Amino acid sequence: MLVVDDSAFMRRVIGEIIDGSPDFKVVGTARNGHEAIQKLHTLEPDIVTLDVEMPELDGLQTLGYIMSEAPRAVVMLSAAVTQGGVDLTLRCLELGAVDFVRKPSGPISPDLASVADTLLDALRAAMQVNLKGVQALARPRFVTQPPAVRARSEATVAVAIATSTGGPRALAEVIPALPGDLLAAVLVVQHMPAGFTRSLANRLDGMSELRVTEAEHGEPVVVNRVYLAPGGLHMRVATSSPGHWTIALDETPARHGVRPSADRLFESVAAEFGRASIGVVLTGMGKDGAEGLRAIRSAGGAGVVQDRATSTIYGMPQAALLRAGAERVVGLSEVAPAIVDLLSERAVP
Repeated sequence: MLVVDDSAFMRRVIGEIIDGSPDFKVVGTARNGHEAIQKLHTLEPDIVTLDVEMPELDGLQTLGYIMSEAPRAVVMLSAAVTQGGVDLTLRCLELGAVDFVRKPSGPISPDLASVADTLLDALRAAMQVNLKGVQALARPRFVTQPPAVRARSEATVAVAIATSTGGPRALAEVIPALPGDLLAAVLVVQHMPAGFTRSLANRLDGMSELRVTEAEHGEPVVVNRVYLAPGGLHMRVATSSPGHWTIALDETPARHGVRPSADRLFESVAAEFGRASIGVVLTGMGKDGAEGLRAIRSAGGAGVVQDRATSTIYGMPQAALLRAGAERVVGLSEVAPAIVDLLSERAVP
């Protein structure tokens, strides 16, 4: 493993965490992107941990070279103390980084245990990455939504999407490919820490014809709108009055170790929308979304599962397929067309 960071202290801390695990070994370190590229070719590491913000050649530029010239699993290390740092981290995920880990931000000792666990989990996910399925996403084209696209009416059809590792890149392909007149509400669970989901929603909003926002408790569920679950909160749909639904957020215990939980969202969508619902499970570690997709299909709704070939990590799609089955198993570029096609069968006059 190659550890890249402009801070000698962080290189030492990250190196000690990695070498303290029986699963990994540090083969070298680099203090900037230029040195990282040189050592990439001489040391041939399987995994790279890459600092997002560095002088000379930053993490985004270095990642772009790695993914185009010497593809391998990359985990970003992000201080994310500024909005620019958050946006840069999200762009790295769109370019094909497996995951990111927040650097310690407070007193170093209390933070190290949580950082160590998160980092090692991210590295274990990196060991399972499907590099052939992680093709760098071209720089997103930001669009201006025409006013008609943002027309507001109560939703009668709902699409629920679940994703985790590799999700930001997958969502950046799926959500912008949905038409502005979808005539359905779209609700998304992306496993991501608080503080990043609002920026992710803003980035997707700028790429898409549909309006994309971080969900707020109590707001109405309307058509042509994408609601992204806030990091650290479960999201559900709840009846406000007959034929009307609102967003419900809560801090109840994590499910399958995650909050927000796709299963919680999917189960509420199945209960509230029944046949007029579609569940979509994209790339990610674990099994979140499998039980929820089963609930949607049992209620008469439809399921879409990303295929193995285009998944960064096939864990969640595989678990969903085994537990629930699906109407469509498709590559990433075919997810949006599959949603549109299935919606046409479930539209409620």
